[in-house]
Amino acid sequence: MNASGAVAAAVVPAAGRGERLGPGAPKALRELGGVPLLVHAVRALARSRAVGLVVVAAPADGVAEVVALLDSHGLDDKDIRVVAGGATRQESVRLGLAAIPEEVGIVLVHDAARPLVPVEVVDAVAAAVRAGCGAVVPAVPLADTVKRVEPNPGGPEPVVDTPERATLRAVQTPQGFDRATLVEVHAKALAEETAGGVAAPPVTDDAGLVERYGGTVVVVPGHEEAFKVTRPLDLVLAEAVLARRRAADAY
Repeated sequence: MNASGAVAAAVVPAAGRGERLGPGAPKALRELGGVPLLVHAVRALARSRAVGLVVVAAPADGVAEVVALLDSHGLDDKDIRVVAGGATRQESVRLGLAAIPEEVGIVLVHDAARPLVPVEVVDAVAAAVRAGCGAVVPAVPLADTVKRVEPNPGGPEPVVDTPERATLRAVQTPQGFDRATLVEVHAKALAEETAGGVAAPPVTDDAGLVERYGGTVVVVPGHEEAFKVTRPLDLVLAEAVLARRRAADAY
């Protein structure tokens, strides 16, 4: 691997169960076109010349299985490392980050459940960090009107307001970071966890940690095919996209 700080490393947290896809294998190991989502996601990152290393944070009891899986799909010739992930996404990212050599100055974090992210999105995120942005997220405009509500599970939910749609974006991955920025916010979050007291509201992505601790996050264009496979219908859509790519010899 090129030791230059201009070459990025990517962390793929893949230790979760993914209950919303139903019972069975962990979400990252569900198949899309006969290939696990995780393999698609790692391939998408490995296609980028900006990425020199991919670190997969696997289930703690499944590291050997994930290593064998990646090897069986022709990824043994890439610089890919598998480490044991944690009980939460945040912990898995932190453990993956610890496996990246110190000289790597750009880190991408990518959801294993976004198997079809185009390489140009990966390149654009890495380029923005290389240009000096401390935290970068790819995102797309929203097609639907969004209502903010007062949560009332199981019953009618009163609308609080309607945000201006032009100011909203649906955020995707990979998200990119200056390594020092990502290390710092994860260290702060861990310190808060171990100190006890009132727990901070959970964040659903690493950019959220940067925002929590006062950092600046910028947006670059994402892609409609970088959607997250979370529910069975998403898998149907992903199969259709993959079939179209294969028919066009683009995948």
